[in-house]
Amino acid sequence: MSLLYNTLKRVLEAAKYLELDPTVLEKLKNALETTQVRVPIRMDDGSVKFRSALRCRYDDTLGPTKGGIRFHPDVNADEVVALALIMTIKNALMDLPFGGGKGGVAVDLKSLSKREQERLARAYIRALAHVAGPTRDISAPDVGTNETTMAWMMDEYSTIVGKKTPAVITGKPVALGGSLGRDDATARGAYYIMQHKAHVVGLKHGARVAIQGFGNAGQHFAQMADAGGYKIVAVSDSKGAVHAPAGFDVGALLAAKLHGGSVTSTAGSPGVTLISGDALVSVDCEVLVLAALENMVHKGNAKSIKARLIVELANGPVTPEADEILNAMNVLILPDILANAGGVTVSYFEWVQNRQGDRWTLDEVHARLKTMMEKEAEAVWASARDKNITLRKAAYVLALARIAAAMEALGTDTFFKD
Repeated sequence: MSLLYNTLKRVLEAAKYLELDPTVLEKLKNALETTQVRVPIRMDDGSVKFRSALRCRYDDTLGPTKGGIRFHPDVNADEVVALALIMTIKNALMDLPFGGGKGGVAVDLKSLSKREQERLARAYIRALAHVAGPTRDISAPDVGTNETTMAWMMDEYSTIVGKKTPAVITGKPVALGGSLGRDDATARGAYYIMQHKAHVVGLKHGARVAIQGFGNAGQHFAQMADAGGYKIVAVSDSKGAVHAPAGFDVGALLAAKLHGGSVTSTAGSPGVTLISGDALVSVDCEVLVLAALENMVHKGNAKSIKARLIVELANGPVTPEADEILNAMNVLILPDILANAGGVTVSYFEWVQNRQGDRWTLDEVHARLKTMMEKEAEAVWASARDKNITLRKAAYVLALARIAAAMEALGTDTFFKD
């Protein structure tokens, strides 16, 4: 099933635990606005190539839509809409004044030079500038984009509107109005929750961690977990996976990514063996961190998981069918809309700083992030306990209740019929 189908299914499941006005679900069943354009790129050889670009504003009940932009060959309308819905739920769960959005371009970045990547970024924002705005739709980096991409987009948008507008984009370089602490915020938010609930989950010093996906979030999580006394025993990237039962030197893994391009280059080192990427999820460990792509754990491999805790750093890495299997196995899942919400939370901090013309210290950002992540984690755990449901269902219930309250404040079917 598609990510959009799975996400809508989870929304409808959560609705069973709430007394919602029919208007709420009717509004959330479809996106508010999806724009698709063809973006021209002037190539270095002088030719022009066109790429499909999209931006979805799923729902703006709680505020301007907010979500990342990904540059990846597999970007399509179904995926972008699904991710925009996930952002709608995630922003509501974190009690942020944002609705949900998402954007993307179907492109293989490896085929583009840096100059061509800049032209693509600027062409994207030119084509969709009418959709964007600091009080309408705010973008951020995602798969295939980074702070430099965001800098190009912010600069292009500012040129179009005739004034510097840093708040239209988050995830920018600090020198251009970005927030300190944004680079590791996704991983840090998840790590704060894991530490906050370690005693509940039963995690002890030296607990073993396997990480699927050793990109930005996976690398930062590995560094934090290693510094916190956890043992990183397996990691994977697009080239494959490596396993070290006695634990990795995380510095060596980072060096391998930097110089060799893949963690698999560490295979053959003392205690390190090469395994298939698919085999990583079944490694013997206490914590499995899913930091790759969606639908990586499904009914075909869920039963092989040995971890007692799954941390979803990626969006939608566990299918609903796998959810049921893992719940029956008493595997606790820290759901994506909570686990990886540190990124959008610090993006919110950046937006606030830009709007106020302020700058926060790194300690201020970390302290505010820790407070917000722990607060919402407590709310999710309490909801799960009170309703005797999983953490994922509890997170969706809490988020849906907040969206519903905002919709009902404007008047729903029930209000006008009465």
